[in-house]
Amino acid sequence: MKTLILLRHAKSDWADPELADHDRPLAERGRDTAPKMGAWLKAHGPMPDLVLCSTATRARQTLALALEALGAAPETRFDRGLYLAGGTGVLARLRQAPDEAATVLLVGHNPDLEQLARRLATAGDAAALARLAEKYPTAGLAVIELPMEHWAEAGQGGRLVAFETPKKAGG
Repeated sequence: MKTLILLRHAKSDWADPELADHDRPLAERGRDTAPKMGAWLKAHGPMPDLVLCSTATRARQTLALALEALGAAPETRFDRGLYLAGGTGVLARLRQAPDEAATVLLVGHNPDLEQLARRLATAGDAAALARLAEKYPTAGLAVIELPMEHWAEAGQGGRLVAFETPKKAGG
């Protein structure tokens, strides 16, 4: 069994129209919600063995704040290929994860994470599945159990264990 945690970057700042999309930082609201999602993960688990994170500034900042609240420092790999890759592109990157990692935290963007979560999670908590189908907001976090031994096998048949949003977490 493998566990995948998908964390969408927190709310980004659009104040500087000259700034390239890849370089946009977190907005104040994002700096507030990212740690709340890390705290939720600390309280409810699981603890990631490996982090795969987009190189975009807002994703890196989300990860830093979430890990601080989580109180963990798992191996982290920053991957430009997780930026604007689409759900299929993100899945291809995930399938390259080392099998030693039982739990992977992937920090990325939408619509990529929503596409991936909906593709992988075909069963699970009905209320969580309904919320996931409705919207994958900034700083949204999905926990999906995948019945497989190797990340290269990642595909349909996963079980959505939790879908947490900042609003639901009190943020």
